[in-house]
Amino acid sequence: MIKYRKYGILIILTSFSGFVQAQTDVDLTKQTVDTNESASHIWFLASDELKGRDTGSPEIDIAASYIAAQFRKYGVLPVTGDSGYYQAVPLEATKPPSQGTLHAGDFSFTIGENLVALQATNITAEHPVLFLEFAMPEELTRENVKGKIIIAKAGKSGERNPRSFFSLSRDKRKAAKENGAVALVELYNSTAFPWSMLLNFLNREQLRLAGNDNETDQDNFGHLWVYDPGNAFYAYLSDNKKIAARIGLTSKERTAVKATNVIGMVEGTDPELKNEYILLSAHYDHIGYKTGTHGEDSIYNGARDNAIGVAAILSAAQGFGKYPPKRSVIFLACTGEEKGLLGSKWFAENPPVALHKIVYNLNIDGGGYNDVTKVSIVGLHRTTAEKHLISAVHDFGLEPIADPAPEQNLFDRSDNVSFAAKGIPAPTFSTGFTSFDEEIMKYYHQVTDEAESLDYDYLAKYFLSYVLAARRIANMEETPFWTKGDKYEEAGRKLYELNK
Repeated sequence: MIKYRKYGILIILTSFSGFVQAQTDVDLTKQTVDTNESASHIWFLASDELKGRDTGSPEIDIAASYIAAQFRKYGVLPVTGDSGYYQAVPLEATKPPSQGTLHAGDFSFTIGENLVALQATNITAEHPVLFLEFAMPEELTRENVKGKIIIAKAGKSGERNPRSFFSLSRDKRKAAKENGAVALVELYNSTAFPWSMLLNFLNREQLRLAGNDNETDQDNFGHLWVYDPGNAFYAYLSDNKKIAARIGLTSKERTAVKATNVIGMVEGTDPELKNEYILLSAHYDHIGYKTGTHGEDSIYNGARDNAIGVAAILSAAQGFGKYPPKRSVIFLACTGEEKGLLGSKWFAENPPVALHKIVYNLNIDGGGYNDVTKVSIVGLHRTTAEKHLISAVHDFGLEPIADPAPEQNLFDRSDNVSFAAKGIPAPTFSTGFTSFDEEIMKYYHQVTDEAESLDYDYLAKYFLSYVLAARRIANMEETPFWTKGDKYEEAGRKLYELNK
């Protein structure tokens, strides 16, 4: 259990430590971080030779080896319990069925056209339909669903954001399966996310943590979305409640995929505080490359997203490897962020040190910048380390701003949320952006996001600000925590046993 109290000033006995103590954190940061070297990390990671660092590719393994080599160079040690600097992340690739149909009354739907399978196992059967408005879990528990095909609208009443449909669908599927339904069919007609884009997204190969959702080929359960523009199928079902539907599906194809997180550690200098860990994280994967015509740029280099982030944690490794702070520091380069925060989720479930010893996560991620006078910190006001984040940015001539796009829910869309959900205070330190404008979208997940397009004068200040912020948080006398009332505060109290 972490004791949240203030620690007295230690008397530094050695002349070397006394020299370090006499210098300010700003001095140490300037002396130990080579911003030219930080820039070189970006040039390597975002090079064409790494082909966009797609998770599971040979090229991302080269990136992992490069990061581990830098850790070794900077005096960062492997974390006990892992294979060197690597933490294996077991993934599997799933391909949706290439064939599948749904027939109900006057309507027919086909995989790849107006039907997609969120879960598919070998099913060829006809069953009665139970038509519900949204098939929320409480409805499925209340109704007699055993042996039936449930058909309902996607989402829930009053919810128009398609992003939320996926989490709602998981809850619906779980309840439908537990109560004996044969299949769940959801009707989709949102214009906020066009069906053509959804079809392309869901009909491609997906990566996930192996065995993470308890889905097996023996479930004999189908979960389908059908495209119902104008609510035509919905209207038909409303008028014809006693009908049967026929489903024909094949199972998804599954293949094991090798992936790794890269992890290093610097031990703290304080006899007590070194048992607490600050976690510095950034994902090192990107989205690979596309098939292009001759002469066309086809590589998504991912300089902004997220070679910048990896360069920043390597900058911190360079500084802390030479002059460690009071708390111990873990450096984490995550795989599979672009595939669903997979590497960070695995780390949070399988930490190399006890999770309650990790008292803070300062993550780096972002789609780019449109204001080189600022640093955007998603979650700036949500932890008690706020003043240290602000002062570190100010000390290198930049302006810290809080989440500039709260409607995007960015806090819960990067690796930091894997740790926040466990209770660890975890903001994300992003490059300066004020909105998702044309300047951001010009580079975000585009082949134009290359190393040569970056402003390295700005990034030098950004890297130094990040390292300084991390050092100040690692040296805080009081253990950092969530601000009162934050939605993750209770999870933090449970993790650190603060309710006792």
